[in-house]
Amino acid sequence: MSQSMIQLLWTGIVESLYMTLVSTLIAYVIGIPLGVAVYVTDENGICRNRLVHTVTGVAINLVRSVPFLILLVAILPLTRLIAGTTIGSRATIVPLVVAAAPYVARMAESSLKEVDAGVIEAAQAMGSSPLQIIYKVLIPEAKPSLLVGATISIATILGYSAMAGFVGGGGLGAIAINYGYYRYDGETMLITVALLVAIVQLFQEAGARLVRKIDKRIHE
Repeated sequence: MSQSMIQLLWTGIVESLYMTLVSTLIAYVIGIPLGVAVYVTDENGICRNRLVHTVTGVAINLVRSVPFLILLVAILPLTRLIAGTTIGSRATIVPLVVAAAPYVARMAESSLKEVDAGVIEAAQAMGSSPLQIIYKVLIPEAKPSLLVGATISIATILGYSAMAGFVGGGGLGAIAINYGYYRYDGETMLITVALLVAIVQLFQEAGARLVRKIDKRIHE
């Protein structure tokens, strides 16, 4: 393998990590409040509100039901408006966030549902407000599950970023498509796939170790 290809792959790794981590961070900033809203406004939630629950749930499901490549093309005007361009790693972050935020919202909702109802009832009995229950009970108790969800989300978003290579996104996906697929370079294709798998494994292992450290149930 030539020096230029090694440099290209290194650039692809950096771009893929940049897109994945920034997109995951923004998706969680948006997705967790959405997941909390869906959970607490449920018929058994602490802030029952059928309208908010229905509207939020439908919006999340609508975006999640659109395949990523179609969503990527459909929101090109929004991408251009926010990022100033529709190609490259910076532009790819926009559709990645739009696709990932609803996914994160559902994972957050699922994590919150794992919280023991008795803990919530105890907080209510002590006079805690809904906001206090959310920040001091629900999210701390759901933290291990949320971290597990984060590692899964990172793997999913990394896969999305690779698909973005078909329409000018950067990273390892673009290298795999432009060099491995279009130029029939099997070696480059295999290397990019191996690198993507390795990155996913590193994130999965790091996430698993972090969960083991903070999950109280493991140490009981």
